[in-house]
Amino acid sequence: MTAKTSAARILVVDDEDVLREMLGDALRLSGFEVLEAADGSKALTILQSGKVDLIISDVNMPGMDGYEMLSHLRAQGDETPAIMLTARRERADVTKGLKLGADDYVTKPFGLEELILRVNAVLRRTMGAVSASSKLVCGPVEIIDDLHQVTVDGNEVELSPTEYHLLTVLMENKGKVISRSKLLLEVWDINFDTGTNVVDTYISYLRRKVHTETFQGIKTVRGIGFQMIEGK
Repeated sequence: MTAKTSAARILVVDDEDVLREMLGDALRLSGFEVLEAADGSKALTILQSGKVDLIISDVNMPGMDGYEMLSHLRAQGDETPAIMLTARRERADVTKGLKLGADDYVTKPFGLEELILRVNAVLRRTMGAVSASSKLVCGPVEIIDDLHQVTVDGNEVELSPTEYHLLTVLMENKGKVISRSKLLLEVWDINFDTGTNVVDTYISYLRRKVHTETFQGIKTVRGIGFQMIEGK
């Protein structure tokens, strides 16, 4: 397993010593720099002392759990990408994590190979260039990739790294219908059916941020996927 972004610093947060150490070892073997914390409070202390590129956090932990930690970070304006680990399989729990600002969600038990693929996918869209074009336009929405900036009617809009990448893919394919499976592959690097509704969840986030009274350009094509068009 070879990391695609070898300089990335990853914070692993889990109260189970054996699992935390196993993840740390696997990530180090893949070329990453790894920090470790046994709970959410200790993770916040580490994050205050230095920047990390990705957080991998268990949800169920004593004291401050993963959801509380993520909620605290997002409330402080910290958009550090996060992958949540949990034994919970209920869709409501997955949706809760995504609404709090998680970038991906992996249920236990999981394979280390799959986790490393997920890590690389998140890092590619948060640390690397996501578009060869310096400017994309669709109606009032503009992406200036050199500045990593999105504007709607000239007003800058704050997007998470995942929202930014999803919007870029939609605008690069302006007018085309893109299937959910293709978006999962392009944005989340997932090429198998996970049963997740992550695409629909993030589409709803984008609509709230880029739609206006006169522009609702992100369309749902029932049974297929999504399409971004110029008009209303």
